Amino acid sequence: MSTSRSVIVCGGGIVGLCTAHYLAKAGFAVTVIERNAEGADSCAHGSAGYVSPSHVEPISAPGMVWQGLKWMLSSRSPFYIKPRLDPDLMRWGWLFARSCTPEHTRRAAPVLAQHCLESRKLFVALAEQTGNRFEFEAQGLFNLCKSPEKLAAYEKGLAALANSVGVEAKILTPQQVAALEPGARLEIAGAVYFPIDAHISPRKFIPVLVTLLKQKGVKFHWNTSVYGWRSEGGRVTGVSTSAGELTADEYVLATGSWAPETIRGLGLRLPMQAGKGYSLTIEKPRFKLKKPMILSERRVAVTPMGDTLRFGGTMEIAGHVDRVRAERIEQIKAAAQDYFPDMSAADFDGIAPWFGYRPVSPDGMPYIGRFAAQANLTAACGHAMLGITLAPITGHVVAELLSGKKPSVDLSLTNPDRFG
Repeated sequence: MSTSRSVIVCGGGIVGLCTAHYLAKAGFAVTVIERNAEGADSCAHGSAGYVSPSHVEPISAPGMVWQGLKWMLSSRSPFYIKPRLDPDLMRWGWLFARSCTPEHTRRAAPVLAQHCLESRKLFVALAEQTGNRFEFEAQGLFNLCKSPEKLAAYEKGLAALANSVGVEAKILTPQQVAALEPGARLEIAGAVYFPIDAHISPRKFIPVLVTLLKQKGVKFHWNTSVYGWRSEGGRVTGVSTSAGELTADEYVLATGSWAPETIRGLGLRLPMQAGKGYSLTIEKPRFKLKKPMILSERRVAVTPMGDTLRFGGTMEIAGHVDRVRAERIEQIKAAAQDYFPDMSAADFDGIAPWFGYRPVSPDGMPYIGRFAAQANLTAACGHAMLGITLAPITGHVVAELLSGKKPSVDLSLTNPDRFG
């Protein structure tokens, strides 16, 4: 199959840019449409920056329905769903509940592990290609546990699941954690350690990609919104934008949590909710860490990024509402002090919170693949907390699909039409 065809990638976030990279590498003429200005914040900018093969358990894990119902009652909880009369939310919630089964986790875990591990290899190659200007660091990841009960549950659950699908997980004592991470005093019962995990500086990764793409001849339309579509005979024939109508042979949907509304004009349904996450970045922390960590009971991520230290987390299903909930920021600060006894609220003085919207599918699996009703439209979205982790492999496999090649990873659970 010829690789001289044209492709329009809708979305210039981390997934869209990685997709553009591998398409250009495969010989396609690529144009990227992005609603924001060049250099503007994307969902990835203020994230934890994890490259996490350890995240093999989908968000729709067993027990999450009842846990979610309990958390839904408190806007301070790690996973908050704002109750509202919204048909899309209600359908998403029903599909989410249907997916929270041991059988779904059993099927999803090996697929996620394969995607994550292959994506990590691509990150290594990108770091070598660009002189590692985005600070890829293979330091592993701790899941810190405050209580022995949580540690025991993780040993039987998360660690066992990861090891069963080829992602190494070790149970460590507090002393073993301190030996690997001597930079800070911790109050913990132990940790699950994932040696294979890594992290990057997302704020540096995106401009590195943009520069690389421009060198490859990729065209960009910044500050450009998608207004509608033209289609004929089961194929997209044009996309209407604020810059006029644009046409190509192939189209890729990579608009993150805005994907459902992006394709609504085509009559396609893509169950997805915007999961707002927050972060706080301390420019001059009182201690230096080498390794990222998750404060497990509080579901807060901690990432060393150069000389800074980022605390982030929470999942807030409340739509695209650009409002900072102070109580959720306070929970991140409280979690930091709970695990790091030398920290105080003053460490966060003067820090403006960041937030972004994760695209969350009901079953915790991304949407990667062609739409049956529009044969030349391919989905590359719905990655939830794995947007950074899975961006390279998503772009790589989309390039394979559009080149007529057999996908190098299992796409059996990522069909964008799987919910009908």
